[in-house]
Amino acid sequence: MRTDAASADGGGRGIAWAAGVTAGLTVAGAVLGLGRDQAIAHLFGASVDSDAFLIAWTVPEMAATLLIEDAMALVLVPAFSHAIARRAAASGSYDPVRNLVAATFPRLFALLALGAGLLALGAPVVVGVLAPGFSDPGLAVDCTRLTAATVLTFGIAGYFSAVLRAHRCYTPPAGVYVAYNVGIIGCTLTLHSLWGVRAAAAGVALGGLLMVLVQLPFVVRKAGRPRLLRATRRRSRPPLGLALLAPVVLFAVSRQSQVLAERFLAASLPPGAISHLNYAQKVAQLPMVLSLMIVTVTFPVVARALADGEHDRARRRVERDLALAGLVVLLGAALVVGYAPQIIEVLFQRGAFDAEDTRATATVMRVYAAGLLGHCLVGALGRPFFAGDRPIWYPAAAMAAGLAVTVAAGAVAVGPWGVYGIAAANALGISVTAVLLLGGLGRRVVAIRVPAVLRSLARLALAAAAAAAAGLLAAPLLPNPLLSLAAGGVLAPAVFLAAALAVRAPEARQLLSLARRKATRPPRSPRPPRPPRQPRPPRQRMNRHVR
Repeated sequence: MRTDAASADGGGRGIAWAAGVTAGLTVAGAVLGLGRDQAIAHLFGASVDSDAFLIAWTVPEMAATLLIEDAMALVLVPAFSHAIARRAAASGSYDPVRNLVAATFPRLFALLALGAGLLALGAPVVVGVLAPGFSDPGLAVDCTRLTAATVLTFGIAGYFSAVLRAHRCYTPPAGVYVAYNVGIIGCTLTLHSLWGVRAAAAGVALGGLLMVLVQLPFVVRKAGRPRLLRATRRRSRPPLGLALLAPVVLFAVSRQSQVLAERFLAASLPPGAISHLNYAQKVAQLPMVLSLMIVTVTFPVVARALADGEHDRARRRVERDLALAGLVVLLGAALVVGYAPQIIEVLFQRGAFDAEDTRATATVMRVYAAGLLGHCLVGALGRPFFAGDRPIWYPAAAMAAGLAVTVAAGAVAVGPWGVYGIAAANALGISVTAVLLLGGLGRRVVAIRVPAVLRSLARLALAAAAAAAAGLLAAPLLPNPLLSLAAGGVLAPAVFLAAALAVRAPEARQLLSLARRKATRPPRSPRPPRPPRQPRPPRQRMNRHVR
């Protein structure tokens, strides 16, 4: 697989190729995710049924953050990176990678299975805590029991993803959400007439299983066959105890708890409020997800650099990642602000999802856009904190502070402004966390140049404001939403690039020079054909009777 070899050295071309493959599959998964949301919106609209499903959806959302995207990767990618580095020096039959798998996977499997079972049994309590004022708790309980299976399947999928990413194998982990959303869409469309919205919850359970299956053959190839998961020699056992896990888990839980706070505050609002928040957040955060692809690919590179004591190399990599991620997310935020009504109308306005739902969701999405840079920076800055071999509590404390701001501001704003106040509180809280992480990273882990990073992001933010203003003015000129959105896909990047060049953002100049180099690069000469293989002479069999 090319992503393995190409990125093995952490070089620019290998990282670009791995990031491109990862981004392509992530976009495919996101498109299927939009198809999933479109199917649910078309069949159930913004109603009690969709709200019940979204309350149960809190389980896989939290599980994905803890077990796939953040906590599992932040703990296991550095651990497996160190084990791979020790593998070359290992002697005899001892394999540090297989020893790490044998020491961690069976216990993890048992804990995840126990957690899934307890969550299914305690579903009524979970629904009562998440949405105390919900009008149909029985339906939400049924959906929650079905989605509880993702605690087990997401945990295994996240473990497999960490193993493969540490081996610089990025394609199977990037494809898990493609398999996941295929399972949800297929189950929802096939069974909704029999089970109603419970069919979507069953699709979540099926999609989690598909996440595991698409990665299993590659994990067997890299880390050994399942029979090797039995206990082996405990020499050099990795330090994956509570002291290392606790700060990572608390950071991830606090980050995902922003969604829990939103749904708790919105449960008492009129029906459909949770759905408006969900659809707006899912679409608005697509630029953030794409911006973090480069960080996902380079996380093992940063971990290896810190392990080797190459702090300057790690600093350059982190600063470059922050600039590239900021460019992508701010361009996406400009498009979201300028064309939010057109985006929602094209994606969701059909069936039970009407024009009033489009208006409310688009307004919420524009408010969410104010916090997109903060979400991107939190995702990008959290990884370097956990790339070393020592537990660091600062990210969890910063995330807890941001969550406290979200809850306090949301409690004040939900009364006068409803869902718009909740979205604004989310943007404020995550921005506070991003500022705290940016200031703390340079003092504790990687000595990044914070003023230089802030200047770069400020220039890009000015360019994004110009592009958003252009979109707000141009979007109403074309009454057809699809044509207006297509025109915005050209106008917003053009204005963003022009404004970034005007304010002398170095990332825009680098992007332009890269495009020019590719345009003027001469075509590669074709390789000469290989000479045909010569047939091997027949092997002479020795007559056993001749001594």
